[in-house]
Amino acid sequence: MSDPTLGAYNIFDLREMAQRRVPKGVFEFVDRGTEDEIGLRNNRDAFERIKLKPRTLVDVSSRSQDIEFFGHTHKMPIGVAPTGTAGLLWYQGEIALAKAAAAAGIPFTLATGSQTAMEKVAEAVPGARLWFQLYMWPDRSLSHQLVERAKNAGFEALVVTVDGAAAGNREYNMRNGFTMPFQYTRRNIWDVIKHPRWMIGVLARYIMTTGMPRYENYPSAIKNKITGLPMGRASMRTDSLSWDDLKQLRAMWPRKLIVKGIMHPEDAVLAADCGADGIVVSNHGGRNLDVTMAPIEVLPDVLNAVGKRVKVIVDSGFRRGSDVVKALALGADMVYIGRSTLYGVGAGGEAGAARAINIFREEIDRVMALVGCRSVADLNPDYLVLPKNVKKPQR
Repeated sequence: MSDPTLGAYNIFDLREMAQRRVPKGVFEFVDRGTEDEIGLRNNRDAFERIKLKPRTLVDVSSRSQDIEFFGHTHKMPIGVAPTGTAGLLWYQGEIALAKAAAAAGIPFTLATGSQTAMEKVAEAVPGARLWFQLYMWPDRSLSHQLVERAKNAGFEALVVTVDGAAAGNREYNMRNGFTMPFQYTRRNIWDVIKHPRWMIGVLARYIMTTGMPRYENYPSAIKNKITGLPMGRASMRTDSLSWDDLKQLRAMWPRKLIVKGIMHPEDAVLAADCGADGIVVSNHGGRNLDVTMAPIEVLPDVLNAVGKRVKVIVDSGFRRGSDVVKALALGADMVYIGRSTLYGVGAGGEAGAARAINIFREEIDRVMALVGCRSVADLNPDYLVLPKNVKKPQR
């Protein structure tokens, strides 16, 4: 079968392909932000305000994107971020993403809310760099069950999301009927019918094998279909999460622990004090708090606060290889890619995800050549012209 995404020259092309292929409700759940989408727009605008300052007459005939991260060599300075909807864009889309990431030599993070169980992903992609993202529920014992399962399945890192004290106000989801539980309305039923490739290739395949898609990582006590009613407060994200919970997870989890959702330098220090090995500077892709700063804008303050105590990943708004180069030059150790690889999965499954990753690879390589840098390890703030609201990091 030919790769339908070969005609995609950038991530925005993949976005358009995914938009044509999947129902509007599913696509907008992935694509859009919250409330007035100020944060969503600012995540992109912040990159445009940072300029690159190239050097010339540098021999860049040999260029490397390799990074050392948690004792492993990654072939690119990016990782696939946790996203809970890959399995709704493509049948077992999480496996498609994991395979594409493994082939590229980068880590893949499986989300709590995935439609494919962690054990099945680990079995399908042996030898992959697999991390697991965790939401903490009010009933902590249920979340701790997931920690034990991830440990037994061989996941190398636990990524704890801490910026979900309340759900984002995603009004478009309610308009589309794409809420949890999923609502059957004339509008969204017609939306599905208008996308027969998705209806047959994704929804029908689930129904014929395991039934309606479910949150397969949820413990059996609260596992339900996307059309089912929530199973009480036990399954909700918690607004009582504290640093004590993080310390408890640190005691339970023997491998690398990453805290995702840090936007304040003091929180970065507290995460390090609790024993975290890494943090993700993130505003949830503009999907929770609408009027927050972009992670790339607060990254220098976070780096100045924690120094080399923890690995620092940054996400939200990355669509170009030049965005990645800017983040690395600011001092980030790695970049998380979320929506971009989802667009690839939605456009063409594993091949589409691979295309998204390769687009970043090609663009990063081209930008490195044009700024006169042989290795991503050599990127530093001297390659940047920063706006007044972004400080120069001292890390």
